[in-house]
Amino acid sequence: MTPGPTAVPEPVRAAMSEELINPDVDPRFQDVYRDVVDDLSAIYGVAGVDTHDVVVPGGEGILGLEAAIASLVEPGTEVVCLSNGLYGDGFADFVEGYGGDATLVTTDPDGPLPLDELEATLNDGTFALATMVHCETPTGTLNDLGRALDLFEEHNVLTVVDAVSSLGGVPVPTDRIDVCLGASQKCFSAPPGLTTAAISERAWEAMEERAARSLYTNFLPWRDTEDGFPYTHLTSNVVALRTALALVRDEGIDETYARHEEVAAYCRSRADEIGVPLYPDPKRSSPTVTALHVPGEAKALQERIRAEHDIILATGLGDGADDILRIGHMGHAARRERVARTMDAIDAVIE
Repeated sequence: MTPGPTAVPEPVRAAMSEELINPDVDPRFQDVYRDVVDDLSAIYGVAGVDTHDVVVPGGEGILGLEAAIASLVEPGTEVVCLSNGLYGDGFADFVEGYGGDATLVTTDPDGPLPLDELEATLNDGTFALATMVHCETPTGTLNDLGRALDLFEEHNVLTVVDAVSSLGGVPVPTDRIDVCLGASQKCFSAPPGLTTAAISERAWEAMEERAARSLYTNFLPWRDTEDGFPYTHLTSNVVALRTALALVRDEGIDETYARHEEVAAYCRSRADEIGVPLYPDPKRSSPTVTALHVPGEAKALQERIRAEHDIILATGLGDGADDILRIGHMGHAARRERVARTMDAIDAVIE
C-alpha cells in the first residue's frame, strides 16, 4: 500500500509474462505501442485533438522529469521552478545540471504554492520555462495549478508539470500544460519502467530549436516512431501497461476518479477515528495518497505494520522521513477493502 510502485493486479502480471515481442523487427509491437498511446491520450484528455502528442519512452518516471529539462533547457535558459516540496525543488537541480538558470519560488512543504511570490517573480524577470508538481507525493499534497497556469499563460512561459502521482487517479489540466509527465508504476498499477508524456506543439518547436546533448534524456526522437524507436523498447513493460490501461478504460476514467475520491475520504475518516492527523491541510490532500503526521514514529510504525500485519507502507522523504507515514491508495490499491485492512493495522499498532 505504498504510493508507488503500487501493487500490480494479476491480469497485468500475466500480460508481462507473455512471449516476448521483438520491438525492433516484429510489426506487432507497433500495434501494442499505438494501443498504449491511444489509451493514454484519452486519460490525458487529448484524444482526437492536435494540440498534444503522447509519447512513452523506456525509463522509470524520473526519466521524464530529467528529459523534459534536457529537451528544453540549454546554457542560459531562464527557468522558474514553483515548489512546495521535494520534487518541486528537485526540478531546479535538473535545470542547473543542464546549464540553465533556475529561480526557485518555494515554500514550506505543508503550505500551498506561493502564488503571490510567483506573480512578483514573473513580473520582475523574463522566463522561458516553468516547472511545478501536481501531486507532491512525499507530503500527500495535491496542488491546485489553475492560478499558476493563468500566470504562466499571461507571461507566455512554457510549462512542465510532474503529474506522475496523479495521472490516472485525478483529473489533470493537460490542455493547459506543455509537457505533462506521468509514469507506469503509480495510478496505472503497472510495473515501473516507463515514462509517459503529453507534449504540446509549441514545446516540440522549442525542443527543435535547441541543440540536443543527449539521446536517452531527449523527447524529440520519440515524436515519430512509425519507422522505429530510438532504442530497443522495454517490450514486456509496454505490454503490461497496455493491459493496465485497458482495465482503466473498461472501468471508465470518471468512475476511476470517483473511486479514488471515495477511498481517500474513507481512509481519512478512519484516520480521524483513530486520532491520527493528516500532514497537509485536508482540503489539499491528494485522492491518491494520504500522509499521516506521526512525529518521530513513522519508521517504527512502518516496521511494526509490515512485521505484524504483512502490509507495506511508506514513510516520508527528506526531512519528513520519520514524521510522515504514507498510505498509497492509487490504482489497484484504491479499493475500500484494502484501505480498511490497512487502517485496521494502523489502529492496532498506534499508541
